[in-house]
Amino acid sequence: MRLRSQGLKHIGKGLIKMSWAFSLSVECGKSESAAEKFSQHFAGVIFTSSSGASSHCKSTLFQDIDESWWCRVCPTDISKMGIDTSGSAYVMTEMGILLYQHLQTATTYRYGIVGLEVDEFRTYSELLTETPSINFPGLVLAESMWKELASPNTFVPFTPGYLWQPYEGEVYRPLIVSTDLKEKINRLLAA
Repeated sequence: MRLRSQGLKHIGKGLIKMSWAFSLSVECGKSESAAEKFSQHFAGVIFTSSSGASSHCKSTLFQDIDESWWCRVCPTDISKMGIDTSGSAYVMTEMGILLYQHLQTATTYRYGIVGLEVDEFRTYSELLTETPSINFPGLVLAESMWKELASPNTFVPFTPGYLWQPYEGEVYRPLIVSTDLKEKINRLLAA
């Protein structure tokens, strides 16, 4: 079980809530310089939300188990507690749209996605095994990768050389974030 992706961490016998990372995570292949070039595309970028709040983009690079390079772009001042209200879902969705808009002018990556805890959401080799049932709203693929995946018809043009499954935004799910509601549903399910 991937506890990190659930925003939980084992401490002794209990679980504690961890912070969640909202980001654009992009896999750039085996070339560290491609990941660095991608990171530079977001360097210094500031997004302004409809409420007037500014968010700076911060990038980090890392390698996955397949030794492919990733770039994680995190807008600052976005909830670290995940989607705990409908308002935080709206803010993250708006930032997600802004990240995708800026991604349309980037190059040198194989695939990427926006969301909570999407770092290494799938390695290259794992993604290849998802065919033909790839269903990741917001997933952007380089055209060459799309062809490697047998050209799934669920993808539409994103920008020249790239296709995607259109982004559906972030969702507030009260049963995930509310301990009180979880207890009530558990009692209901136990009946």
